Amino acid sequence: MKRVTCWFDFISPFAHLAFERLPQALEGISHEVDYRPVLFGALLQHHAHKGPAEIEPKRAWTFRHVHWLAHRHGIAMDTPAVHPFNPLPLLRLAIACGPNRRIVEAIFRHAWRGGADAVDPARLAALQAELAPARDPAAAEVKAELKANTDEAIARGVFGVPSFEVDGRLFWGLDALEMLADALRGDPWFEGPAWAREGAPRVGVVRR
Repeated sequence: MKRVTCWFDFISPFAHLAFERLPQALEGISHEVDYRPVLFGALLQHHAHKGPAEIEPKRAWTFRHVHWLAHRHGIAMDTPAVHPFNPLPLLRLAIACGPNRRIVEAIFRHAWRGGADAVDPARLAALQAELAPARDPAAAEVKAELKANTDEAIARGVFGVPSFEVDGRLFWGLDALEMLADALRGDPWFEGPAWAREGAPRVGVVRR
């Protein structure tokens, strides 16, 4: 059985779609998934990169694209009333509960169904009561665990969400699910020269 680490942040519509698609994409493959919440904003800061919602034409395209993808795949999705939102309460709640598939599903659907404010205090309180976390989401140890997850993701080369890691290889984005499935099935391409060759640094023009 292969172990897949899923690095995600509830702020990402692509992470929501990938989460919903993952069981179908990996159907018939012996695997287990370790769900690891990370702070996407910290990844962006580390790599000196803006998020899609911070560039207006890209934001408009992103939300049109993800809603078309949701329509195409039959996934219920509504953009939250406020986006970007501060995902920290949701990320910490997931860690406090223990981020298994049931917990992560409940929080993604809280954020991406219905079109309400994902971090409205009353809604957050109701969600926390429903999920009954074993630990206090505001506890220092929970905050430290989220930071440790994020630091580990950066150290392992994660630059965006969702990202999936298996056997030391990273697969980024909803559209990488088919590639991830091929790797888990043992496609011989992954043992050939292309993976290392195409990932190696290259000489190129540097933008100033």
